[in-house]
Amino acid sequence: MDTNKCVHTGHHLRLLTLCTDGGNWTVTKQVQRAKEKLIAVIGATGQQGASVVHALQSSSRFKVRALSRNPDKHRGLADEVGKADLNLPETLKAAFAGAHGVFLVTNFWEKGTDELKQATAAVRAAKEAGVKHFIWSTLPNVEEISAGKFEVPHFTGKAQIDRIVKEAGFANHTFVIAPFYYQNLVGALAPQKQADGSLGWALPLDPDVRCIHMGDITELGDIVAGAFTRPDQAGNGEYLPLVGDFMSFNEIVDTLNRQGHKFSFKQVPKEVFAALFPGAAEAAETFSYFQAHTYLGSDSYDRIAFANKIAGRQPTKFSAWARLNFQLQRNTASGKSLG
Repeated sequence: MDTNKCVHTGHHLRLLTLCTDGGNWTVTKQVQRAKEKLIAVIGATGQQGASVVHALQSSSRFKVRALSRNPDKHRGLADEVGKADLNLPETLKAAFAGAHGVFLVTNFWEKGTDELKQATAAVRAAKEAGVKHFIWSTLPNVEEISAGKFEVPHFTGKAQIDRIVKEAGFANHTFVIAPFYYQNLVGALAPQKQADGSLGWALPLDPDVRCIHMGDITELGDIVAGAFTRPDQAGNGEYLPLVGDFMSFNEIVDTLNRQGHKFSFKQVPKEVFAALFPGAAEAAETFSYFQAHTYLGSDSYDRIAFANKIAGRQPTKFSAWARLNFQLQRNTASGKSLG
């Protein structure tokens, strides 16, 4: 006779299998450590942080503490919801207490943000709290890659924090690299009405140059969860980029137009674009960097392949994402899709 019993002891789930052999009972024990390790996620309500929370919870391997400046607005977001304000380091002690791992991302575009100061405070607090595995969302060092030719602070500023993470002495640390978000193309870089009446893009970029490493930012969490799960493989300073596709802007436009759109693209001079709106100068410099060195700044085939292995899945291609996320243009008179 075989009897299976599940016995809960604290947060350990023990499966006891009792079996008989000639009248003598033997006991086989399997111990499943369910949700034993706690991961604290900074920026849990942002695009990157939300992706990490979702992936960690889906894996069922970790207990998740979602951290926000306004935790009362986000109750139920994760196993725990706590307060963390990177501008108030005194909030970080409780935020990281008891955590095995921390995921950190900072927001360059938020007014008044000092990413170096914020990240330094977070690394220090995590180290003091006894955190074992620290994952930092970084970007390429444009200043170093271009030998000083291009200045893109929202990339280089993050890259300069890598050294602080490396030197902190965590048992494990990992760097993840977010791509050019597919979501940008329906958000900040959505197609606009052009002078010729078409809908499309006018950017300071050679549309024939394949230089944009792209991805669905909601899939970044798969890489982060994979790294927390496999620290022996991905917790020794590895750089793990999320890349679903590598495209030129003409390839982006052609992909969309094959799906029924009628988008256009026009290359405009860098100096003209730089004067169009606040922040346009840095955007123009960013596109110039892409064109000269690509988004990731180097041949990253091996890193991309390894990141996909750690994630346990292939990221979504742009064409598949666009089919679900780009609304077909509507003819206001007939209500029918154009094309």
